[in-house]
Amino acid sequence: MSAGHDVRLAEVFKGQPKAVWITAFAAVIAFMGIGLVDPILLSIAEALNAGPSQVTLLFSSYLGVQVVAMLITGAFSARFSAKRTVMTGLILIVAATVACALASSIGQLVALRAVWGLGNAFFIATALSVIVGAASGGQQAAILLYEAALGIGLSTGPLLGALLGHISWRGPFAGTAVLMAIALVLSAGFLPKDEAKRPKVGILDPLKALEHRGLLRTSLGSAFYTAAFFIVLAWSPFVLQFGAIAVGLVFFGWGLCVAVAGVTLAPRLAARFGEVGGTVIAVLLYAVVLAVMAIGPKPVVVVGVIVSGIASGLLNTLFTGSAMSVSDAPRPVASAGYNFCRWLGGAVAATLVGHVAEWLGFDSAPFAVGAVLCVIAALLLAPGLRRNPHRVPAEAALVGEEL
Repeated sequence: MSAGHDVRLAEVFKGQPKAVWITAFAAVIAFMGIGLVDPILLSIAEALNAGPSQVTLLFSSYLGVQVVAMLITGAFSARFSAKRTVMTGLILIVAATVACALASSIGQLVALRAVWGLGNAFFIATALSVIVGAASGGQQAAILLYEAALGIGLSTGPLLGALLGHISWRGPFAGTAVLMAIALVLSAGFLPKDEAKRPKVGILDPLKALEHRGLLRTSLGSAFYTAAFFIVLAWSPFVLQFGAIAVGLVFFGWGLCVAVAGVTLAPRLAARFGEVGGTVIAVLLYAVVLAVMAIGPKPVVVVGVIVSGIASGLLNTLFTGSAMSVSDAPRPVASAGYNFCRWLGGAVAATLVGHVAEWLGFDSAPFAVGAVLCVIAALLLAPGLRRNPHRVPAEAALVGEEL
C-alpha cells in the first residue's frame, strides 16, 4: 500500500463524530452475535440433547425473523427517529441475550434467538444509515467504517464465544448481554436526537425499491453469496469437530481476514476493476475456495475457512457500496430492501444446511452447494459489467469522492 493511500485510509478513521463511533461500537457487538454461537454449537448440542439440524436453527430463527423485520425498519425509523429505532433494537438484544443465558431447552434458545434477530433488524439497517448520514469523508468512508465494525464483530464473536464457552455454553450469551447493555447506555446518552422532518416511509417501500433493476440484481446476488457465507459459518464446526477454543481461533482468523479485506483490499479492487467487476471476481474466488473445501481433508477446510474471510470482506464492502449507490431510493429504504434479500439468503441456508448434507450423503456437500450459489451470484451480476465499465479512482474509492 502506498503512502498516499495510507494517509487516505487514516483520514477515514480520523475526526469522525461521536455518534459514528458509538454506532460503530454497537455494530461491533451486534455482529459479534452472528458468530458467537459457532464455537459452542457442539457444546449446546451435547448439553441440550439436540442434533445438528436443530442446533443450526439458532441461525435460521435469528436470520428468519431479522429478514421479515427488515421490511418495517424503514417505516419505524421514519415514524419514531433513527435514535429510537437503534435503542429499540438494542433493548431487544439485551433482553434476548440475558434470557438465552438462562434457557433450559433448545426450543427456548431458538425462540430467544428469534427475538435477538428482531432486535438486530431494527439495529443493523438503521445503524448503516446513521453512519452514512453522520460520517465525514463521504458515503464510501462510512461504508468502510461499517464494514470494519462488521469484520471486528465477526472476528471477536467466535473468540468471545470460545473463551466464555469453554467455561459454559451460557457464558457467551451473558457476555454479549453485558456488552450490549454498555452500547445501549452509550447510545441513550450520546446519540443525537433526530429533530429534522422525516419523510413518510411505507412498510412495502423496501420491496418497491427492489423494482430498480440495479438494486434488485445487487440484492439477489448478495442473497446467494450470503447463503454461501452462512454455509461456512454454520456448518464448518460440524465438519471440523474441534473443541470450542480451536473453532474460536479458526473463526477469529477468518474474521480478521474479513475486516482487513473489507477495509483495505475492497477499495483497491473497485479501483482496479470497477465495483461490479470487483464483486464478480471476489464471488468467483469464494466459489473456488468452497469447491476446494468440499473435496479437501480437515486441514484444507481450516485453511479454506480462514481464506474465505478475504473473499467475504471484499464482498461485504462491495455489495453494500453498490446497494447504497445504485438506485435513487432513500438510504434507509435501499438499505432495508437490500438487507431483506441479503439476510433471506442466510436464513434459507442456515435452515437447510444440515439437511443438504443428509440429502447428498456426505458431510462436505454444503460447501459444494455454496460454490454453485456463488457462481449463480456472479451470473446475476454479469449484466452490470457492460453497463458499468468504468473504473473508480483509488482515492475516490477510499474516501467516497464524487466522480
